[in-house]
Amino acid sequence: MKNQNNARPVGTSCFQNNSVTAFCVAAAIAMLAALPAAAQLARKPSYYQQQNQPQPEGPAAQLVPRPAVPSSLPALRSQADFDQLARVYDADTPMQLAHVLFVIDRQAKPPRMYYIDTPRYQLHVRFLRDTRLAPSTVKREIDRNYLAPDRRFLFGTLSWQQNIGSFTYEFWEGDKLTAPLLRQAEQQVRASFFGPVKFKTNSTLHERVAKETGIDFVSQEALIREQPFLPMNLGTATGRVRIVDDDAGINALLPDDIAVLRQVPIGLPPVAAVLTERPSTALSHVNLLAKGWGIPNAYVRDAAAVLKEHAGQWVALKVASSGYQVRRLTPEEVAALPPRAVRTAAAGAVPGSSRAIKPDLRESRLLPLASLRARNSAQCGVKAANLGAMQAAHIPGTSVPDGFCIPFAHYDSFMRANGLADRIARMQQQPGFASDPKVRQKALAQLRDEIVQWPVDAATAAGWRAAWQSQLGGGGVFVRSSSNSEDLPGFSGAGLYTTVPNVKTGDALEVAVKKVWASVFNPEAWEARAAAGFGAESVLMGVFVQTAIDSANAGVMITRDPFDAGHPHITYISAKRGIGIRVVEGRRVAEQVMYSSWSKAIQVLSRSAEDTALQLDKDGGVKEVPVEAGRNVLTDELVVRLANVGVAVKRTFNGVDQDIEWATVGDRIVLLQARPYVERRR
Repeated sequence: MKNQNNARPVGTSCFQNNSVTAFCVAAAIAMLAALPAAAQLARKPSYYQQQNQPQPEGPAAQLVPRPAVPSSLPALRSQADFDQLARVYDADTPMQLAHVLFVIDRQAKPPRMYYIDTPRYQLHVRFLRDTRLAPSTVKREIDRNYLAPDRRFLFGTLSWQQNIGSFTYEFWEGDKLTAPLLRQAEQQVRASFFGPVKFKTNSTLHERVAKETGIDFVSQEALIREQPFLPMNLGTATGRVRIVDDDAGINALLPDDIAVLRQVPIGLPPVAAVLTERPSTALSHVNLLAKGWGIPNAYVRDAAAVLKEHAGQWVALKVASSGYQVRRLTPEEVAALPPRAVRTAAAGAVPGSSRAIKPDLRESRLLPLASLRARNSAQCGVKAANLGAMQAAHIPGTSVPDGFCIPFAHYDSFMRANGLADRIARMQQQPGFASDPKVRQKALAQLRDEIVQWPVDAATAAGWRAAWQSQLGGGGVFVRSSSNSEDLPGFSGAGLYTTVPNVKTGDALEVAVKKVWASVFNPEAWEARAAAGFGAESVLMGVFVQTAIDSANAGVMITRDPFDAGHPHITYISAKRGIGIRVVEGRRVAEQVMYSSWSKAIQVLSRSAEDTALQLDKDGGVKEVPVEAGRNVLTDELVVRLANVGVAVKRTFNGVDQDIEWATVGDRIVLLQARPYVERRR
């Protein structure tokens, strides 16, 4: 078995990089099972976070006897001094990480440094309390030492960043650091520490202060870039390792495959697990699908080379916060695997398992956005209904582009008139359709082509054009899917169906609607529904025709921490310049930030360095245009506004966490979609 335990964020915002290490399979699995699920972003220990958490006592407090250690030292003059006081995360694993808390008493004359016996105290406040250094350790007094510029104490952490080969010191992301405070900390740390050390920023405020003071720093974003491993969805799986080089290989994947992908694909059929050679965002279509399916998903640098020896073999995969493990299954274990259901036969229908919304086919009117509410999901699908609900909520500073719904009844009439049911039955009877994905994909492609060629009732098509002209002024529109099998509480359907951008003529509108209808038979949609137990006969497609907007920036946000469900106060935002199609595609890493309504800190995971963006083309569709490279997409002010909007959208949908697509036009935030955020683990 090989164990790739690489850099990951931990409780002190620090990262480790360890080489491939082999050790006992059973011990390794037990070890990883015991590790806590850490967020991709670190939160350093602080009074705010851990004041109410139980701490180990008695024998559990010190698993290994320690020699007598002073409560603190005024300086660390050697590695031995550091090791003596360090608390170790993930002890006795390849991911072990040592850090030392420190306190600077600014009131002392001269100011005094305390490097703390961190295993003993674990939190700065406990050191102050137990040593009677501070007369009061009530919350209000401790708060001042994180928030006030005239505070008495500076609370920090010093750690070894193995990825960059340097020690760093840092402060809690919510610390309202000022330039004078940072200058003093820099002076005290450098004067009292035995080696070179850099300041590590944990928020955009810290970066600004570091730049203001001219102090050399390393950003959290820079450390994340060096990580050769990023867990996107934790879990375990068994399957055959399939190394995929191109789209043809992706389309040939089976439910029992552990897909090792050289590129981040736009779509993906159901598989057992996903490992990619290129990092993506938490909101890429592939990651949202992985979370919805509850399968392990991770970025692993050079994954194809690392796993080449396992290609075509059955393995057990575990993706944990601290790393991933691959173990080759024995012939006996393979033989003992339970039989897997053939999920693609008869559209994968599992009796009684379909969770698609039961359609109401009595409504055939085109429904304008202003009339849509949650109840209209039975006529128009959740996507369209949710857009109407958000518009009706009148969230300050936001708007929803106008549009109208073409209800399920139009799809049903069109498909009945053209004999879809018989066509599907003949398709499914083709030799190899149920067992061979290549046969299935070819048949589905042929069916989609036929659907686009089938005629639409003239009066129906004329009604679409009339609504487009009268309600939307005949301008460019996005023609979007709104089926009864997407945006559901247990099934997001992210990226499965087709959107046709910037349609500008009546003839193109008719073709675009048929393309969206035909996308019911996209191979990735067919396979995903099969895995979820949707029968083909239960799926209907509504269409939402929506005014096209040429946004300055666009993106997606989640109203909680997608890396750690224990942080509900977090809003995760990813963004790119221009139209936001590429944000959810995941093929290019977007700008990613996290905002905490608790600490009020903005933490940057990545900045977008793209030099092009998508914009609306005057002749229809979209075009790629050059943009100024290096400009941040998100300002702090916009991040806070987006987070507040996210809270309001979540409130609109009864407190259920949401996956929200947004854009900016001028000073206004435009809401383009909201669906329940779906996450499963297995």
